[in-house]
Amino acid sequence: MPRSQSPTCDVDALIDAVIDREGRYVNHPADRGGATCWGITEAVARAEGYAGAMRTLPRDTAAAIYRRLYWLRPGFDRVALRAPAIAAELFDTGVNMGSATATGFLQRALNALNRAARDYPDIAVDRAIGPRTLAALDSFLDARGKGGETILLRAMEALQGERYIALAERRPSQEAFLYGWLANRIGRD
Repeated sequence: MPRSQSPTCDVDALIDAVIDREGRYVNHPADRGGATCWGITEAVARAEGYAGAMRTLPRDTAAAIYRRLYWLRPGFDRVALRAPAIAAELFDTGVNMGSATATGFLQRALNALNRAARDYPDIAVDRAIGPRTLAALDSFLDARGKGGETILLRAMEALQGERYIALAERRPSQEAFLYGWLANRIGRD
């Protein structure tokens, strides 16, 4: 059940922060995503109906895409009712690594933190926010209190950091981005 006493999560502020961090048009040769503007790849922009030049993708179009694809579609808005900091992390990680990957980090961390299923049963790591994931999150927060949200966030960021390093180890071209990923995506407020 959503925790109405939790502080709210300002999705507009999250979107603005991502857009500011990602910046305008970029087409780095080592970036497998290709041309981006405001952090939106050309493939995503086209799939969402944008037909113009990537250099001129309107900021409000990018914001609408972020809201639709990286907040509402994966259900992070439902997480925000329970744990705003976790929802913010899911959003940011989802933008950078994909929403399913972000959700998988949450599910893995919840399973690892359930004290051998004493607090709640393990959940499938199906990489989708559904009733069982939300129930596990509710049970975790009930068992661990407000401080638990901080620990869960740290666990998710540990998984994210490990994935960045493994990516750079597998594909040395990605080392060009590792410092920025760690500086801008891990442990920031």
